Amino acid sequence: MNFYGYKRPDGRVGVRNHVLILPASVCASDTTRMVASQVKGAVTFNNQNGCAQVEGDQQLTMDILAGFAANPNIYGTVVISLGCENCQMNLVVEAIKERTNKPMETFIIQENGGTLTTIERAVRVARKMVQEASLLKREEFPISELIIGTECGGSDPTSGLAANPLIGELSDRLVAHGATSILSETTELIGAEHLLSERAKTPAVKDRIYEIVYRYEKALQMVGEEVREGNPSPGNKAGGITTLEEKSLGCIHKGGHTEITAVYDYAKEVREKGLVIMDTPGNDPSSVAAMVAGGAQIIVFSTGRGTPTGNPIAPVIKVTGNKITYANMIDNIDVDASPVIYGPQTMDQLGDALLKEVVEVANGRLTKAEALGYTEIAIARLCNYV
Repeated sequence: MNFYGYKRPDGRVGVRNHVLILPASVCASDTTRMVASQVKGAVTFNNQNGCAQVEGDQQLTMDILAGFAANPNIYGTVVISLGCENCQMNLVVEAIKERTNKPMETFIIQENGGTLTTIERAVRVARKMVQEASLLKREEFPISELIIGTECGGSDPTSGLAANPLIGELSDRLVAHGATSILSETTELIGAEHLLSERAKTPAVKDRIYEIVYRYEKALQMVGEEVREGNPSPGNKAGGITTLEEKSLGCIHKGGHTEITAVYDYAKEVREKGLVIMDTPGNDPSSVAAMVAGGAQIIVFSTGRGTPTGNPIAPVIKVTGNKITYANMIDNIDVDASPVIYGPQTMDQLGDALLKEVVEVANGRLTKAEALGYTEIAIARLCNYV
């Protein structure tokens, strides 16, 4: 099975061909927004971090910045910094170069005459980069080049009964084709970690599964908090989920049934094939951001209650197992998985349809989140990972 994508100089393959206007910190975010708004084909995001961070916390931000620039969906990057932030331009550039050799330009607001001059110069460079990107032709590649991130948000019982098992079916099929699937959200592995550990490829992977789960719980307990007081969320409870363990038992279905080949820290580059786990929080935008920074070209996102979540770099395919949610949020949801529960379609038939959906999106068809312009992100903070 093949798809049509863009070959990058670092050897990876993108399904989109964006130019990224990258804010090194919160103080550059408005400037990057104004640049991107003037350049068709450019994308950006609101970076609320990048300054006044301790080393470990800053590293999480740096990994997102470098990972976004390195994501295969990005043709090239224009980095804009204020000049005095913790995420200094030289650090950001070095981190990006460690991950990729794609085109990059840089501007420091304090050294370019201020906001207006920086915008003018950056717009010119970004437009030229977009023109260069437009010369690229899609080429045919095996589906093994894909990295798919899996996420769930606004879960209800239909997520665990239909949408997540359907995503798990997709995951198994992709792994069988030599591709990579990422299972995320450490908070929603709690109570099911023993089941996942039985599928670990090696003892080291098994130990890492337990490590990330216990580390997360301990981090909250050290500051007098308990993860179960905030998870399940009010929406989860309204949908019928009663405990975190119950939620986790539904969430892990996104990982299908294959062995787990590796466990990655937040936003680190994913190199292993097969099913992997990434240590992310349960917050959807920050978890999705981490998988995109890790290299995921597409996100498949289940939601029982419904959510409009998107991402500026990777298309997000929304799946629900709740037929009422599908009817109420038809503008936002791409795939109806409710026939898994009610019929008449079988899991095998719906698996075929979802795999086809992924290939079509990889070939360029916009998801509903993309068409609506949803690009929100968040970046995890150190308090989640001590």
